[in-house]
Amino acid sequence: MAYLAIAAGLALAGVLFLLKRSDGAGDAPAKASAPQTAAPNTILTWTPPPLPSQPVMPATPEPAQEASTEGSQDPTRDLSFYVARGEKPTMPEVIDRLHQEGIYSGLGAFNPPGFRPPLVGLAVPEDFVLPPGYVRHYQATDDGQRIEAILMYSPDYQFVDAANQPVAIPKDRVVPPEHAPPGMPIRRIAVPAPTEPR
Repeated sequence: MAYLAIAAGLALAGVLFLLKRSDGAGDAPAKASAPQTAAPNTILTWTPPPLPSQPVMPATPEPAQEASTEGSQDPTRDLSFYVARGEKPTMPEVIDRLHQEGIYSGLGAFNPPGFRPPLVGLAVPEDFVLPPGYVRHYQATDDGQRIEAILMYSPDYQFVDAANQPVAIPKDRVVPPEHAPPGMPIRRIAVPAPTEPR
């Protein structure tokens, strides 16, 4: 709020200054000291001095730049450099072309869709209270559809058997049906089919 008040005060001061200058009060000293060399209706102009001449550089051949498919000489290539006009490649094709050119930034930073499919495991009802050592893992398809949460082992918990020995955990940490917590319904998730591209 204080910034708004300061801005309004500065704006008001600027308007008052301009109004005072337009009254002619500020022009009186300048008129008194300026010599009267020109006629009252004559317009004076000022021409700036010429710029110093640029040193002449010896002609050296410039390295040839690759022209894009559109004929642009822009050194920063965008997607139009890799996709011809009128062509409509799929996203996996675009990402593959970028990777073939050695580009791993921008869209090239992503893996093509389907590179890492969703994990399939036991569906965890949202109202089911998980005991220690288990977590819900949320996922989405490549086209953004939400998938039911699956049951996974927590990375911060070590399960032990009756002999107090560590239990082997699968590498993907997905809980098999035989190790589901008591009382949890056993049902595998279904990954939704991809939606049609727009």
